[in-house]
Formats: sequence, structure tokens, C-alpha cells
Amino acid sequence: MLPRQTILIAAGLLPAVCLTAALAQKTNSPQSTSVKAPGQTMVVLGSAVPVPLAESPRSVMVIPLKGKRLAADTPLDFLREDSAIFLEQRGAGGAQSDLVLRGGSFEQTLVLLNGFRINDSQTAHHNLDLPLPLEAINSIQVLEGAGSTLHGVDALSGVVDFLTVAPSRTSVEARAGTGNFGENEESLLAGAVHGHWSGRLTANRNFSTGFMADRDYRNEEASAESWLGSRLGVTDLLFAGSDRAFGANQFYGPYNSWERTKGWFAFIRQELGSHTQAAFGYRRHTDEFILLRNDPAVYENNHIDGSWQAMLRHTIGIRSNSLLLTGLEADGDSIRSFNFSGGVTSYALGIHARNRGAGYVDLDLQPSSQRWNLSTGMRLEIFSGGAQTVWAPQLAGSVHLGNRWKLRSSLGYGFRIPTYTDLYYSDPATVGNPNLLPESAWSFDGGFDWIPGSRVSLSFTSFYSPQQNTIDYVRASPADKWHATNLNGLRFVGVESTLTWIPTRTQSVHIGWTGLHGAQSALHGLQSEYVFNYPVQNIHGSWAVMVGHAFTLSNVVQLAQRYKQSVYPVWNATLSHGTGRFRPYLRGENLSNTGYQEIEGVNMPSRSIVGGFALDFGRE
Repeated sequence: MLPRQTILIAAGLLPAVCLTAALAQKTNSPQSTSVKAPGQTMVVLGSAVPVPLAESPRSVMVIPLKGKRLAADTPLDFLREDSAIFLEQRGAGGAQSDLVLRGGSFEQTLVLLNGFRINDSQTAHHNLDLPLPLEAINSIQVLEGAGSTLHGVDALSGVVDFLTVAPSRTSVEARAGTGNFGENEESLLAGAVHGHWSGRLTANRNFSTGFMADRDYRNEEASAESWLGSRLGVTDLLFAGSDRAFGANQFYGPYNSWERTKGWFAFIRQELGSHTQAAFGYRRHTDEFILLRNDPAVYENNHIDGSWQAMLRHTIGIRSNSLLLTGLEADGDSIRSFNFSGGVTSYALGIHARNRGAGYVDLDLQPSSQRWNLSTGMRLEIFSGGAQTVWAPQLAGSVHLGNRWKLRSSLGYGFRIPTYTDLYYSDPATVGNPNLLPESAWSFDGGFDWIPGSRVSLSFTSFYSPQQNTIDYVRASPADKWHATNLNGLRFVGVESTLTWIPTRTQSVHIGWTGLHGAQSALHGLQSEYVFNYPVQNIHGSWAVMVGHAFTLSNVVQLAQRYKQSVYPVWNATLSHGTGRFRPYLRGENLSNTGYQEIEGVNMPSRSIVGGFALDFGRE
């Protein structure tokens, strides 16, 4: 056990450790890492340092957003491009969304922003409550499978990282659109480049009167980020904030509820030479929940939670392209939570705080021929408030068979501690459990990538994940309350495949399919609220074609089948002008007019059309 005071002292000593590492590295030989070729996609998840996608031994999906932002009003919509992800949305506008990856519950995927934790300690329903606008995000990377060795707690089934990048030109971009159900969207982006400094300001607002009663929403986000290069290295500084209010009809039961969340996030990352990085981040999030919108005095919750994190990483070059990564992390979270019912104030989740400290090493071996690589690592996570430590190992490797085939395999361990809602929450429909144990899972996968030429690529992965002490809410009958509990005997096995085909210079086709089977012996006749909401089949297909010289027509079809539910199709399409100062767009959502639910009892919107334009005033 590491006492809370020790963790705080370690965090306070981080600047001194950073300085020592920076001075020590002057005597080291230059670090040898993969050099990025023009147009090459780099991976930051599951690796000690960014590596080309073709060299990553892990199953990673990279989703670039450049040139595609007019196709969506929130960054969450792009996550559907990975068929391993099942996005459980409660409506349009990204008001509240859960993420299921490889069958793991919505709490078992770690969400990052530039490598910083966004996972919410109050409830994982807010893990995708991103604090910055779509316009600020350059790409999304998804690590499929356990990733706790490098990324820490909550990375049982995978990791999703939303990445920003410094602007390459000075520009001002504005967008405005309108559509069905009183929908309006506006955004502004201003970027500047001057010498060794660059910066970006972004702001976004989208709102709707709702496709049904009490399903209106209003979302506002803004961010400011700057990059400054110096002899020491790059300094990256970000401030971001969001404000979301939405009708929550049927979200948590048969109630016409209302909810409002606010958040702000700040971080600073400093390079200390070419081998060392130090970083610190802070996140604050509030959640106001009203059970009955037409009678707020009946029941209301107010939650205020905060989290901080400090990181130090140092890499050491070992012959050719191999390297050793060492890292230290310290983080903590706290909450203040109250109920208001009938004029009486009481504790909801109460007042709590907890801290963690971690150290890890990762050895990446790669010969100069780059025909194979091997990565192995270990993390030690130590929790305050109890004699508990967790060891999280990983092992991954790949080998190239000629120029067309790559075989890869990985083994990893992931773990998660309960949220404060899991532990302490209680309302007319739900009861928490302060005696919950942390949950954990092993993740095994293996597969291949086949790239016979520049126009076709195929990827296939099979995986297996047994879990222990899975946290879920169960009940014996619909008349009972949901009770938080630990389940054992839960296992997932599945396959993932993606095919990309470029038949002509103006067309591209992408098809992804994930099939999943879970062992159901864990329930023993009880009803499950979350764990068994996974898709047994999930297919995502897209076809994009250039129309004329500047317009792009994109069609996307999803076929999904949740456990013990029927298959349903959803068809979306976008027509957008990708170049020039004036760029009109037209976006059709659920054009198939499918009636479906991604969360039990919560209807999704019917067919809608949104149209607008973007203006770009910029120079290289």
C-alpha cells in the first residue's frame, strides 16, 4: 500500500525528476525510432513511442477527421467506422453516449484526449462527454484489447484517444447549418502560425427542439490550444470547456427527466529534450439531474467531481530501432454529491476522494531490417485507501512475411475500479454497492494484415477475453430495483475483419464486420442492465465517390444486432464540397427511417436532413 501522503509527495517531486532526467539524457546516444514518411499514418496507442501503423503489433484503428468534419456534428459519430465499437447513443447531438468495445461494458473502455484521461469518476455514462469541439480534433485512434500496461486503469477492452494537432496555416473557418426537429449548428475555428509558435481557437454550438417530447438538447463547447517550440522542446497547452443540457426522457427509466452537464479541462505537456516528456492535467465535471422535468422538487441530484493527473516518461535507445520506455504516473479524483427531494437536502454519492500511483516499463525490440518486432511491458498500480496493488503485464509481437503479409498477436491485462455511482448511488430505481471489488480481464488476440497493393487491404483478428468480478446492475424481476454487483464467469470470444478497396481514383469502399459471442453463465437467471447489451453482429459499410471535381458523396450503412434482439439497418449519407472558400454540405441521418434502440427503452431519432455551408478564409 502506498499512503496518500506518499503519492502526493511523489507528484510534487515530478518536476525535480523531470529536470534530472533532462540533464542525464545529454550523455545518452541519440534515440533511434521509426522515421515518418510523407503521408504515413502514425500510431500512439499500445506503443512506447509513435510508430507507423504498418509496424504496430497491436490491433489499432486510425480514423482521420481532416476533410470529413462536414459529415458529422459530433466527433462521436466517426467512432462507428470501427465495427469493433458499438456506440450506444440516447439520441442526436451526442447528448449522452456509451461505448462498447469487444463486448466489454460501457465502463471498460478508457477514453483519452491527447493521452490524458477523460473517464469520469462519477459515472462512465459521462466518459464521452468531451470538453472540446469537433473542429479541434484531428484524428481518433482506437486500441482494441486490454491496454492497462501503458494507459492504466479502465483499459479492459480497449482505449480510445482523441487527438489534436498544431495548425499548419493561418486561417479562419466558420460553419452554419439547420435541419429537422429545429436543429441548428454553428462552429468557428481560428488558427495561426508564427515562427516557432502556433495556436488554435475553436467554438461550437448545436441545439434541437427534439424529435419527441423531452428530447431537446443544447450543446456548447470551446477550446484554446497553443504549441511553442524552444531549445528544450515543444510546449503544448490546452484549455477546453463544455456545457450540455438535454431532455432525458426514458434515459434511466419511465421518467420525463432532464439533465445538464458542465466540464472544463486543462493540460500542459512539456518536452525535456528528445527523450523525456512531463505533463499535468486537470478535469472538472458537474452533473445536474432532475428526475421529473415537470416537477423538479420531487427528486434532484447535483454532482461535482474533479480529477488530476501527472505523468513523466523517459525513453532510452537500445541498438538499432529498439528502445526502453520507463514511466511514472500519479492521479486522483474526488466528488461532492447531494440529493434534493421535497425540500430536504441529503447526501447522494457523498464526499469522497482517492489517489493512485503507478510505474511501468516497456521494452520494444525491432531489428534494423524491420521484419519483426516484439513489445513487452509491466505496470504496477498502487491505490490509496486500502492495501491493494495491481500488476498489469503485456506482450505483443508481429512479423512480416514478404511485403504483403503481416502476422500479429498480443496478450494483455486490464483492470477497472468502480465509479462513485457504482459504489454509493441510490434512487427510486437503482442501488449502489460500497463493497464492490475492482474488475479485471485478460485479452488475447491474433490476426493478420494483407496488403497486396495500393488499392486493396484486408485485416482479420480473432480475440478471447475472460473477465473477473465484472460490475453490472442486476435484478430478479421488473418489479425490483437494479442492484450493483460483481459477476464472474463472463467471457467473450469474437472475430473482427475490415476490407478496404479503392476501385478507381475517385471511389473508395470500406467494410468492417465484428461477430461476438459471450458466455452467459454469470447471471444465474437474473436480469442484466448493461453487460448483456453487446452486439452479436455489427457490420459497417461505406462507399465514397467524387461527384464532379469537388463534391464527395458518402453513403454509410450499419447493420447491427444486439444480444437477443433483431437485426436493424441504419443508412446515413453526406454530400459535401471539400475545397475552396465556400463549402456547402447536406447530411442525411437515418435515411432508412429505421425505428431502433441502442439502449433498451430509449428510442433513436427518425429520418432527418441537415444542410449548411462552411467558409474558409486562410493562407498557407
